[in-house]
Amino acid sequence: MNFHEVRFPASLSFGSVGGPERRTDIVTLANGFEERNTPWAHSRRRYDAGLGMRSLDDIEALISFFEARQGQMFGFRWKDWSDFKSGAATAEVDNADQVIARGDGKTTEFQLVKTYSSGGFKYVRPILKPVLGTVKLGLEQDEMREGVDFEVDLARGRVTFTNAPPQDVEITAGFEFDVPVRFDTDKIQTSVASFQAGDVPNVPVVEVRV
Repeated sequence: MNFHEVRFPASLSFGSVGGPERRTDIVTLANGFEERNTPWAHSRRRYDAGLGMRSLDDIEALISFFEARQGQMFGFRWKDWSDFKSGAATAEVDNADQVIARGDGKTTEFQLVKTYSSGGFKYVRPILKPVLGTVKLGLEQDEMREGVDFEVDLARGRVTFTNAPPQDVEITAGFEFDVPVRFDTDKIQTSVASFQAGDVPNVPVVEVRV
């Protein structure tokens, strides 16, 4: 609902600035110690699409996309050029990039996830918008075939096996993915003169929960 399965032109998002944000509530106690808590289980990403504009044709494409989404009304896909693969940014997608689950002999549907690890700690991010034709799955390093061994729900980021993976078998996946976002404004202000002088419009984009 209120989401269009269409990607913001990747050539325009290239060069944009943005990334994840967290919300942390901090209370400083009388003794100087702090209590920290977060109401968010997952980070939320923000971007500025205006920085990707390089020509008047780009501005026209932006306005067309904005009008078709009716401003903030409808969400859309966004390619985050700094984080759009299951593995390393410079590596090819491989079916062993991420461990997404272990089989129990009964379950056939699994959520795609990407794990971020550092210093013995990790964060598991649900991947909700995989890119068509990029999803690869493996069972104990044996690559599965899409359309034969599994199907992909591109709108929810879930994969369904034809046959349930056996008990304790490691299920791995590789993929490219988009971020579900919406415009964070209901207006775009542009000027031909200022754009030619080097100014670009401010076009905030924010991740949405879907």
